[in-house]
Amino acid sequence: MSEIIFEVREDEADGGYTATALGYGIHTQGETLEELCAMVKDAVHCYFDETMQAPKIIRLHFVRDEVLA
Repeated sequence: MSEIIFEVREDEADGGYTATALGYGIHTQGETLEELCAMVKDAVHCYFDETMQAPKIIRLHFVRDEVLA
């Protein structure tokens, strides 16, 4: 595997960010983007142990909802 993609959403109610890996059971969150990046790297490291090939690239896809009146 060469890449894993996380869908990132800003939590409007509580603040911070949540990230979910597409196709994998990996979910994490962080109060800031810097913290989220560290948490995503840690989550990927924990999910892919030494028996599994870890992705070389972690991509964050930011999703924003816009409401038009």
